[in-house]
Amino acid sequence: MRIGVLALQGDFALHAKALQRCGADAVEVRKPEQLHDVDGLIIPGGESTTLLKLMNEWGFVPALEKFHAAGKPIFGTCAGLIVTARDVTNPPQLSLGLIDVGVERNAYGRQRESFETGGTATLDGRRVPIEMVFIRAPRIRRVGPGVETLAAHGDEPVMARQGSVLVATFHPELTDDPTVHRYFCQMVKGREAPSA
Repeated sequence: MRIGVLALQGDFALHAKALQRCGADAVEVRKPEQLHDVDGLIIPGGESTTLLKLMNEWGFVPALEKFHAAGKPIFGTCAGLIVTARDVTNPPQLSLGLIDVGVERNAYGRQRESFETGGTATLDGRRVPIEMVFIRAPRIRRVGPGVETLAAHGDEPVMARQGSVLVATFHPELTDDPTVHRYFCQMVKGREAPSA
């Protein structure tokens, strides 16, 4: 199982390490044609405006749309959530619209308002503890009818899934907790399995 991590900017190396700890073959993806060789993709945190600019310059947008249309799993964390969302505010910006959520950028405040907390996620019908690190995190302000909330902080969704797209407002790669990456690996593995 080969899982790509978009390596244009952001904390891609930590995601790659987390995937390796889960037994996946992690590939740093720097060119759109590399998407042909991976079974799933993580779009990491970073700065969403810069990320979109680089994705446009390198021709990633049509390649990612094709990747998504093929049903290959995508996991967007923090800025990765912003670029995969249906709509974005504060300020508005273009996004890929791969998951039907509305996102407000930097809604948890600046860098100094970053925080770490424990929470609970419902994964495959089981409630499991997870560790969450929020850094200049976006907030999910709207969840579409086809989107399942997997974890919340207070009353707000912080992790959600729609079909093959998983998103989180927090950074699971900054903890030693493998739960979220393991869940994404299972999504990728599940897609690889022949249907009965």
